[in-house]
Amino acid sequence: MLMGKSVIVTGAGGGIGRDIALAMAREGAKVVVNDIGASVAGEGQDAGPAQAVVNEIKALGGEAVANTDSVSDQAGAARIVSTAVEAFGRVDVVINNAGILRDRFFHKMSAEEWDSVIKVHLYGTFYVSRAVAPHFKEQESGAFVHMTSTSGLVGNFGQANYSAAKLGITALSKSIALDMNKFNVRSNCIAPFAWSRMIGSIPTETPAEQARVDRMKQMTPAKIAPLAVCLASDAAADVNGQVFAVRNNEIFLMSQPRPIRSVQRSEGWTPQSVAAHALPALKASFFALDRSGDVFSWDPV
Repeated sequence: MLMGKSVIVTGAGGGIGRDIALAMAREGAKVVVNDIGASVAGEGQDAGPAQAVVNEIKALGGEAVANTDSVSDQAGAARIVSTAVEAFGRVDVVINNAGILRDRFFHKMSAEEWDSVIKVHLYGTFYVSRAVAPHFKEQESGAFVHMTSTSGLVGNFGQANYSAAKLGITALSKSIALDMNKFNVRSNCIAPFAWSRMIGSIPTETPAEQARVDRMKQMTPAKIAPLAVCLASDAAADVNGQVFAVRNNEIFLMSQPRPIRSVQRSEGWTPQSVAAHALPALKASFFALDRSGDVFSWDPV
């Protein structure tokens, strides 16, 4: 499905990114495997993980090169794109997968924990996407697949930084889809449910949290790859600006915010009439303080 296409996969040294990179190669893509080789918290740097995935792809008979630049650095993001152009002559697909976690309850979260996660996820997605945009525009084709999360789409405890970044990515993806649709460039999101090092760092301080993590261990990163490959291919030429989720063998199309109910007063509103009429009228449609695990409450199939 991807024969001859040049694909960048960020954060591809392990977990979801690795399985996506391998799946892309199996479908004929030439792959830039980007990973700085850091810990889940973003500490340390090691070229080994990226090169190991490159070696796996070459063992399959595919073409791949390693890159260890950080997506959180604008110049580094530009070098990731340059690596693809220099190695393969062009770029056709970008999978924005790189990420870190610094989980902390909001009232305890430091500015550094906020900044570091926003920088890798949201800034990183922007930097890499912006660096490749001129190439996509010039060739009048290209596909983005960005990793979002139900932590942002629905909510979760202890992940204000991660949730904000991931919901920001969905809005960024929609803006890219709107702005670049005229150049035949597509931008979609996947919210993956998969066991990974990042999931493994989620706090499990209660039996309910432990049970949720145990369920997630059943969902391997390889389950995400088929949708990512399809969205990157010409078979998904008419799919743009969408948000999907993958949970084991289930694929979901996620909703996007739209008005669900309204109230109107021809004479306008006062604080008192809002309290007396508007809020009570709308209350039946209020959303509960759900977390991702509350919405996806059934065991994966």
